[in-house]
Amino acid sequence: MEGTHSPYHALLGIAVVEWREGLVRLECRTVEGHANRSGITHGGVMLSMLDQAGAFAGLFSAEPGKTRHAVTLDLDCRFTGQAPIGVVLTATGEVATAGRNVFFARSEVRDEKGVLIAFGASTHRYRTGSGDARGVAP
Repeated sequence: MEGTHSPYHALLGIAVVEWREGLVRLECRTVEGHANRSGITHGGVMLSMLDQAGAFAGLFSAEPGKTRHAVTLDLDCRFTGQAPIGVVLTATGEVATAGRNVFFARSEVRDEKGVLIAFGASTHRYRTGSGDARGVAP
């Protein structure tokens, strides 16, 4: 999918599987390297997925060859479950509201059975030129 490459996504094994204006869906198949000392998926993986889902939800550009960028200003998370290694986690992010320079998003992570593992809210600031929905040249 154009405009989705992120070295951090590659490191964690996160893939963008759906992306449109105001919404994104990410997936991550958990592997042994995602485990904490208890042998379950580390909360940092879910937190990263929440952050990326919130940010990407506000960064879609329908203009071919153009991208949008933002930085996370605030991220709030609540863990509601745990995920064993080997499951596919899905994070969904949606824009709650957006202004000229800042947007707010809600995101959640669910396991393969649809069980809520974590949810959160985040605030992001568009980088220069990225407040325009058409995006900027890379």
